[in-house]
Amino acid sequence: MATLAPHGHGAHHDDAVYHQFETYDQQTESYVVGMWCFLVTEIMFFGALFLVYTLYRWQFQKDFFAAHHELDVMMGGVNTMVLLTSSFTMALAVHYAQLKETVKQQKMLFVTLVCAFAFLVIKGFEWKAKFEHHHVMGPNFQWNVPNTSPEHAQMFFSLYFGMTGLHAFHVIIGIGVIGALMYLTHKKAESVRDYIPTEMIGLYWHFVDIVWIFLFPLYYLMPQ
Repeated sequence: MATLAPHGHGAHHDDAVYHQFETYDQQTESYVVGMWCFLVTEIMFFGALFLVYTLYRWQFQKDFFAAHHELDVMMGGVNTMVLLTSSFTMALAVHYAQLKETVKQQKMLFVTLVCAFAFLVIKGFEWKAKFEHHHVMGPNFQWNVPNTSPEHAQMFFSLYFGMTGLHAFHVIIGIGVIGALMYLTHKKAESVRDYIPTEMIGLYWHFVDIVWIFLFPLYYLMPQ
């Protein structure tokens, strides 16, 4: 992060503006545009996986429907509520960052972290059950549902583990950046003196939550 311009740098220079920017609005816009460019690349990445899922589900509807019954709807629903709660607390963290109420901001970030860890723990129990039932892709995969294809069921679980695993990886990244934000805010670092870093991390976290909002109905609430 570039250093802030020193006091007295220019007749009308805002001390909150880094030296490579002319105005605070320009600085903020550059952050927002950069973050949205990053999120667009993420959308394209996940979009390709959603397209693959859609094509295979359309082609193997009966087998995918039978396989989705092996997922725990209750755990998936709880995880959905956990992530929605984390989105709300992250939004509050951004709000308090704008008001420069650091203590409340830190509390909301902490609750967001707790929700993120809770999501991973619940997801871990879900994955553990799949390993115990040999529903993990590979030579040990087992599938004994009559009138369905083991190969197509294995494709379903391959996509399930691939997409939910990639999502969980993004949750872990979110935990890291939120934790770093809390540390820098506690240390009153120059790089987090305004609300923009909190807002950028908030955008990332909301994206992670939105991905799960799509994953949950597609895998857990599949219609006949």
